[in-house]
Amino acid sequence: MAEPRTRWSALAAGIEAATPAERDRAVDALRALAILGVVLGHWLVTALTWYDGDLHGSSPLVRMPWLTPVSWVFQTLAVFFLVGGQVAATGYASARGRGVPYGTWVGLRLRRLFRPVGAVLTLWTVVAGGMLIGGAEGETVRTLVRLVLSPLWFLLVFAALTAATPLVARIGPLWPLAVVAGVDLWRFGLGGPEWIGWVNVAAGWLVPFTLGAAWSRGAFARRGPQLLLVGAGAVAAVALVLRGGYPAAMVGVPGAAVSNLNPPTLAAVAFGLAQCGLALLVRERLGRALRRPAAWAAVALVNLSAMTVFLWHQTAMMAVTALGLLVSTDLPGLHTAPVSAGWMAARLLWLPVFAAALGLCWAAFRVHERAAVRLRSPAGSTTRPAQRASGKEITHA
Repeated sequence: MAEPRTRWSALAAGIEAATPAERDRAVDALRALAILGVVLGHWLVTALTWYDGDLHGSSPLVRMPWLTPVSWVFQTLAVFFLVGGQVAATGYASARGRGVPYGTWVGLRLRRLFRPVGAVLTLWTVVAGGMLIGGAEGETVRTLVRLVLSPLWFLLVFAALTAATPLVARIGPLWPLAVVAGVDLWRFGLGGPEWIGWVNVAAGWLVPFTLGAAWSRGAFARRGPQLLLVGAGAVAAVALVLRGGYPAAMVGVPGAAVSNLNPPTLAAVAFGLAQCGLALLVRERLGRALRRPAAWAAVALVNLSAMTVFLWHQTAMMAVTALGLLVSTDLPGLHTAPVSAGWMAARLLWLPVFAAALGLCWAAFRVHERAAVRLRSPAGSTTRPAQRASGKEITHA
């Protein structure tokens, strides 16, 4: 038992030694928390139920609305876009200062973002084709493929906003917020077409992204603006749910007339503002906590494989579900209908199994994400010896 602890301590010490003193560790921590929040949220509110010889997607939120607060805790995409805006604006400003062309800068960022996607699409093209050839029901295949592909919309939006950083970094969050409000007014208040809501896929996530860009310029150095974001966002979200008729769940619920997330509504954006304000409030405390090498190493390693974790977490859950069918088609919390508190209690017991499966996916596919990124000092020094010994290099990218 002592040997693994010794190895971990050596790895943590190497990562600590390789980290420049000026690095904002809280940025990495917020990104890691946002990714893990999405993963746990999906594992808790996504159910694959077996009946009539098929796997069908469902959600415990349909029959157990008292679980709605789960969606408030684990719907953390706004924080991810906040951090993305901060990192993109900071990185672009640094690249300009060093004379790096825009095309080079954006190409590097987008290559790292999309490199792991090819592995997911290739594997699932083969798996889906094999299932259909093997006689699997079309509904089962559609359900599984839909779960795999659904997170990719987020990457497309994130990539588009990243590519537009030179433009969007100049505007404040009030402009896209006004667009979201106008679209919702037209859609819900004036009987506008449903398709107009998809404008908010860009405008809704542009709000936290521009907040991140403003953060990079020092706009939230004081607690006053941070508290304003938390208070105004929370009050607006509550008012929109209680008085405006918006759903209380901040994720999509199968069968619901309106989804707060697909596309984003004003209620989801207001909730995201409160989340972003809270993230900004706790960032200094997070930074102090991450002065401990062990804590910082854990955060750094999550960030090294953030896209791998995000892209493969649904596959890990589905692999466990499929293998479970070899044992029984009625395993509680795995194949049974999510209609009671007992289902949720059983589901919690499956989370470590999902995590183990995700660990196997990580080991197999992390190579497709950039395995080593040079961590430079302001003077542009190369990788330090301790960093080479750890075998890991870290970046804000």
